[in-house]
Amino acid sequence: MSQYLSMVPSQQMKLEQRLTPQLIQSMEILQLPLMALEARIQEEMAANPVLEESGLEGETDDASPTEATATTQEDQADADSFDRLDEMSRDLEFDPGDLAYGSGRSYDGERDAKMDAMANTASRGENLKDGLLSQWHLLELSPEVAEAGEVIIDWMDEDGYLRRESEVQPRTGDNGNGKESPSEQRPLIIKRNGSDIDRLMEEIALSRTPLIDRNVLDEALEHVHTLDPIGVGARDLAECLLVQLHARGDFDPFHETLVRDHLVELGRNQFPQVAKKTGRPIEDIKDALKIIGRLQHHPGLLIGQADTPRISPDVMIEHDDDGDSYTVRLTRGNMPRLRISGQYKRMLKDKQQDKAARDFLRNRVDAAGALIDAIHYRRERMLELAKLVVERQRDFFDYGPQFLKVLRMSDVAEEFGCDPSTISRTVDGKYIQSPRGIHPLRMFFTGGMTDDSGEAVSWDSIKAKMKQVIDAEDKAKPLSDDEIAAKLSDGGTPVARRTVAKYRSQLNIPPARQRREF
Repeated sequence: MSQYLSMVPSQQMKLEQRLTPQLIQSMEILQLPLMALEARIQEEMAANPVLEESGLEGETDDASPTEATATTQEDQADADSFDRLDEMSRDLEFDPGDLAYGSGRSYDGERDAKMDAMANTASRGENLKDGLLSQWHLLELSPEVAEAGEVIIDWMDEDGYLRRESEVQPRTGDNGNGKESPSEQRPLIIKRNGSDIDRLMEEIALSRTPLIDRNVLDEALEHVHTLDPIGVGARDLAECLLVQLHARGDFDPFHETLVRDHLVELGRNQFPQVAKKTGRPIEDIKDALKIIGRLQHHPGLLIGQADTPRISPDVMIEHDDDGDSYTVRLTRGNMPRLRISGQYKRMLKDKQQDKAARDFLRNRVDAAGALIDAIHYRRERMLELAKLVVERQRDFFDYGPQFLKVLRMSDVAEEFGCDPSTISRTVDGKYIQSPRGIHPLRMFFTGGMTDDSGEAVSWDSIKAKMKQVIDAEDKAKPLSDDEIAAKLSDGGTPVARRTVAKYRSQLNIPPARQRREF
């Protein structure tokens, strides 16, 4: 069968979705938390000359970039001021290069990009190894011991422990946004045996050429243990605690016995066994643990640890005592109020301007207007969503976490007539400050189950109720997971034992045998 190619014109109707650059920018701005939005605005103001800060309290943002506005007296006064300043500088033959600090360099009207970058770069925090080396170089030691100490410091991880490469594990954890957090503490080696310590020290000695003498290495390690923070350079948790105990002015040999010989049993809450082996009453062991429990398990994190991320709430919820209601408002933080420069608007309307210059200005004005519109869109979506959260989760704000209700993003999206991804972008990385504290906005959107009365109960509410049951238990006879599940079921919230175990683990609550108090 022969085939023919035809070029006959035809019509076809189809429906397709196109994402305009303005819509993409609106989605990006919507997803940014407050501090990230502040940084984004500063970048846009630096890149777009037509954007400026209004500087007037209560002035609304200019969201209509193409609107023909008359020149205000304020704009005219600003222009006249610039003209007078320019005329004055010419009359006095003023050279802007005279402002250069202590130099004869001429100023060509452009800023030094490298100097600006250096001025705006945050100073680097002190590193653990750098801090230890600065202390180490102040000690009067033999050259061999001094060099061995530098090798030991180089072998430390960020916790301050000496580890072999095979023992180093990356830190992982959830920071509340479903992302890994670098500040989570990695599992510690509680107690090494003698052969493990020998292998570790042998690897350190073999890491340099010529080899480091073992006696010199041991002597250097003793001096490293005197550095601040006390406890760095330990090879396991027991040694770390012992170094700190010996540095205390009120050292008690019984505390050393507990750490050296019974640390694992104490971690398992096996007080009766420890009391039997040491011949000391349980009360003495509990008193000793009050002191041991105040010691640092990760001394290296006291220097050079990652800064805790700063949280700036996007929404403020305040209780109105007069009307017994809650008011919702958005925070601005350090975010400036934006407007489009009137001077550039006038230049855009000036027909005598070069066409290329006018085209450039038109693009810049359009971009500025799109940014302002995107910020308005973000504020509107945030405000309406925050009001809905307060309305639906009123019991949470009145009575506490155990009254958190089921609220699904898909249901909210259907109510607002938008896609669930829009709701997800709106809540991502945002925080609410209320009389109950500061909480992630995402926390208020949760699934759940139906209790015996037919009411939907959120998973977070079940966790809060479970914690209440555990807090109220007899610590001498703590409840097992089965007993906790039974109490929740008796209260009208039927859950399985494995669900209790999972939630208990998520809340970092130990099992019953470790919660027991003697």
